[in-house]
Amino acid sequence: MEEKKFYVTDVLFILAGTCLYAFGLVTFNIANDLAEGGVTGITLILRALFQIDPAYSTLLINIPLILIGGKVLGKHSFYYTILGTVSLSVFLWLWQRFPIVVNLDHDLLIASLLAGLAAGTGSGLVYRVGGTTGGTDVVARILEKKSGVSMGRSLLIFDIFVLLLSLSYIDVKRMMYTLIVSFVFSKVVDSVLDGAYAAKGMLIISDHTEDIGEVIMALLERGVTYLNGQGGYSQMDRKVLYVVVSPSELMEIKRIVHELDSKAFISVINVHEAIGEGFTYARPPKNFLKKKRQF
Repeated sequence: MEEKKFYVTDVLFILAGTCLYAFGLVTFNIANDLAEGGVTGITLILRALFQIDPAYSTLLINIPLILIGGKVLGKHSFYYTILGTVSLSVFLWLWQRFPIVVNLDHDLLIASLLAGLAAGTGSGLVYRVGGTTGGTDVVARILEKKSGVSMGRSLLIFDIFVLLLSLSYIDVKRMMYTLIVSFVFSKVVDSVLDGAYAAKGMLIISDHTEDIGEVIMALLERGVTYLNGQGGYSQMDRKVLYVVVSPSELMEIKRIVHELDSKAFISVINVHEAIGEGFTYARPPKNFLKKKRQF
């Protein structure tokens, strides 16, 4: 019964997040000719140059990317990303047909601040439950897996490229206000996720450390490190698991740990920079997942 409530809550977070994100995009970005980064920015370019509705182009661009990157996302993130992408398109369609007019007296600064606030809060709600709205997040994960390029670097390059393309339909003045949108977006996402928009290090103390590590490697394809630790009070030796993940994967890791050991202790820390490709690790046995509870 608790597991069902958990998933219902996830769905509600994703729907609320994409609804708010779409509202901000239609009410503040589109209404004031402000651009955006990533796939969303591409949909705005297509709208400005070819009058293609973002509600449709979002699906046309994202669905193939999600299907290609299905193995990279993992089972739960894959389903949540499909939900996030489809619901975002639906809400974009609805907000354009039934708009709520917010009179800002043509003040682009207020418009850019509100656009960043809406997008950041909406995206943060989606990220909190391990979902995404597709787009460059998926591409960045594929590149990270195939070529070792960090997600942060890939996302930055994509955003810069799309923003430069956006100069085809907006002027430099509005581009500068778009940068304000991006800055506010990143800060608001940080606040919603209760941490910086960067990699997160997780220390996991459990009586089933190796089992947890093998599931993480199998399902999320993240390398893990085992540290030798000793209890200060009990003086008992035990292994401590350390893994570095993206913010959107935090809830998935917590769910895995809770399933295997509800008494485990987790500590989350900010990771400001990762040097190199980290430690190598062995794949779990092929029959490993068959012995574990299905995730």
